[in-house]
Amino acid sequence: MKLLISLCTAGVSVFLFFAKAEKEVYTSQDPLAESIERGAEVYQDFCIQCHLGKGEGVAGTFPPLAGSDWLTEDRYKEAIKAVKYGQQGPITVNGVAYNGVMANLELYEDEVADVMNYIMNSWGNKQKEMVTEEEVKAISK
Repeated sequence: MKLLISLCTAGVSVFLFFAKAEKEVYTSQDPLAESIERGAEVYQDFCIQCHLGKGEGVAGTFPPLAGSDWLTEDRYKEAIKAVKYGQQGPITVNGVAYNGVMANLELYEDEVADVMNYIMNSWGNKQKEMVTEEEVKAISK
């Protein structure tokens, strides 16, 4: 949108043009990629301290996320539940027993979906389907 203003002073006309910048609207071309990007930030803020930078975890203490059998099509809902509510008690990841505590991080459901998409598509993990906020909402204790 452009605005033209004419000022006349002592017989001299001055024209001023003002242009209003139009905000460009971008639509998501790859919602999974955007979710993974947001999930990387959540991971940096909440998960990296225990599961480390490459998702390798700490042997005997914090299970790995890299190549984790908890992130397969058959078990990833268990991982969603752990991220959403925390985890306590014995679990087995990649054949190794763990018996620790993962605190409830009190993430919003969209943050859980984003971080799940990040970890499920990092460090050798690859998923066909995107975890959605609606899917996270459907997971109960």
